[in-house]
Amino acid sequence: MTSKQPSAQPDLPTGEQLYETLRAAVQALIAPLDHKSVHLVGIHSGGAWLAQRLHQDLGLLGTCGLLDISFYRDDFDRIGLHTQVMPTQIDFQVEGQHLILVDDVLYTGRTIRAAMNELFDHGRPASIKLVVLIDRGGRQLPIDADFAALTVDLPKTDNFVLQKTEAGALSLHLENGDA
Repeated sequence: MTSKQPSAQPDLPTGEQLYETLRAAVQALIAPLDHKSVHLVGIHSGGAWLAQRLHQDLGLLGTCGLLDISFYRDDFDRIGLHTQVMPTQIDFQVEGQHLILVDDVLYTGRTIRAAMNELFDHGRPASIKLVVLIDRGGRQLPIDADFAALTVDLPKTDNFVLQKTEAGALSLHLENGDA
């Protein structure tokens, strides 16, 4: 059994630094769009945290969408249901809207595929843009982010972990599964 140890990464930006980069990029992405037709949708849990904070900081109208893609995963039959299933909340009409899909880490692309499948169950959006805090490489599907605050190649054994304090501050650390 391997234990996951935090890995020293002195040149890794902080979660807050990456968030500010992401916020500026999302602001630029939505600037040319009719703000009444723009909705942020975050993938539980890290993407949901990011989307909720972006929604507030950018002063967007309406509500922020939250997705739990547990039932849409293509490995559901292999790994079973996640122990902390969160409800999906889409309290706006998806049809014809511009959606900004938000996640913390883009890896294989399978989570994003599942998220898009779930979104299309709610309607046909005008567009979907993907923004992520970190693109760690290792894609298994032809999915790329429209914007990533940080792009880095990681070994399969390493994982980024995003955490949120009670005050809403974001912290980021790298876990090494080899240790």
